[in-house]
Amino acid sequence: MLRGFYSAAAGMLAQQRRTEMLSNNIANANTPGYKVDQGTLRAFPEMLMQRLEGVQSPAKNGGNLRTASNIGGLNTGVYMQEFVPLFKQGDIRETGLTTDVALVNGNLPINPDTNKPGSLFFTVQNANGDVRYTRDGNFTVDAAGYLTMNEGFYVLDENGNRIQVESDQFEVTADGRVLVGGQAQSRVGIAFSDNPLNLIKEGNGLYRTNDGAELPNAATNPEVSYTLKQGFLEGSNVDVTQAMTEMMTAYRTFEANQKVLQAYDKSMDKAVNEIGRL
Repeated sequence: MLRGFYSAAAGMLAQQRRTEMLSNNIANANTPGYKVDQGTLRAFPEMLMQRLEGVQSPAKNGGNLRTASNIGGLNTGVYMQEFVPLFKQGDIRETGLTTDVALVNGNLPINPDTNKPGSLFFTVQNANGDVRYTRDGNFTVDAAGYLTMNEGFYVLDENGNRIQVESDQFEVTADGRVLVGGQAQSRVGIAFSDNPLNLIKEGNGLYRTNDGAELPNAATNPEVSYTLKQGFLEGSNVDVTQAMTEMMTAYRTFEANQKVLQAYDKSMDKAVNEIGRL
């Protein structure tokens, strides 16, 4: 019966984590460039139950030998293993702001190991010089004239340098060249990851590599194509209707596990307080 307590509690915890994930997705439905998280539920490792027995040794003055016989497998419940972002292109919407830039996917080669296409990212840098990657093109110009994200990260060009535009009177061409006063100053750095699932999500739409190595420049890869659209933003790829449906399913599943736990609790109460008196 105690195993039933653990299994029901594990189910409740898994659905609670799933609900938190779905709530975060819905809260970021209007966040530019946000990639929806998907949860994976896995069963705990199955255990093989054995019965220990004692057998008297036939030898003279023999002792008691310990033997074990298999009873069967035991599953100990379910858990939320991880959150996996879905790197699908979000809707492109027009804002009319020159500092907004949308990264539109073109041809992206399929990774033979995952059978999924890679993903493109803007390259940004924090004040400490650490490189991060994002799909959020909601940029702004700081007091020093540098193109930055709202979180204070500097937008980098293809050579890893900060892009200085002086004011919001600049142009970004479809191939990423930054024009100030009609003159090309730099080119927006676009990174390509052949397996974006290896990236670590930091929050605020930022990602980093797990080993600290920088992703390759997408412009130098002949198999990769993309387009930049100034005055547009990529929205999140959250399907609010689907997320709400999944949240209701998670809530109902949580309730079902809760009722199982309550039933076990009543059975245990009866066993202790009533059967135990006999």
